Amino acid sequence: MESEQYVSPVLAAGSIGIVFAALFAILAAEHPAATRLRAFLTGHGQKAMFAVAATAMAGSLYYSEYVGFTPCDLCWYQRIAMYPLAILLGVTIVSRGRLAPKYVVTLAGIGLLISIYHYQLELFPDQAQICTGSAVSCTVRFVEEFGFVSIPFMAGASFLTILLLQTADWRVRYLEARGL
Repeated sequence: MESEQYVSPVLAAGSIGIVFAALFAILAAEHPAATRLRAFLTGHGQKAMFAVAATAMAGSLYYSEYVGFTPCDLCWYQRIAMYPLAILLGVTIVSRGRLAPKYVVTLAGIGLLISIYHYQLELFPDQAQICTGSAVSCTVRFVEEFGFVSIPFMAGASFLTILLLQTADWRVRYLEARGL
């Protein structure tokens, strides 16, 4: 696909950038003068998590349905973690509620572990693997941007960002409870 050569670098750079943005948010929220950032994280943290999950979901659908990359077994497992996360966060935003952190952490944590395993399989393909039943091997790299960013890497970055945003939300609420 012609569009893939333009979309993949944007998604790859975005996946790296969002992790650093979430790390910055956690660290900057500690500063006493960061009241606006803390207010943003408290009021819009789950919206940011939804944006990350929805973009990851749209990206995976773009690669499989538009570009034609067939997902391997581990890609499907990562989708099983990401899609409900996007839907639950979306419903929570529409209903103006808050999704319990236990759901966010559970889905994103499981997804991150699968992504890490999948990514290391791509790096070291000569090992025993659990991904043998699908038509596509889990060691195949359909995308490789900047020499190291692949589809499992982007999924892992999304899961990590969601976990970091949840951690930032917890940290801000802790600081507010302490009056800091």
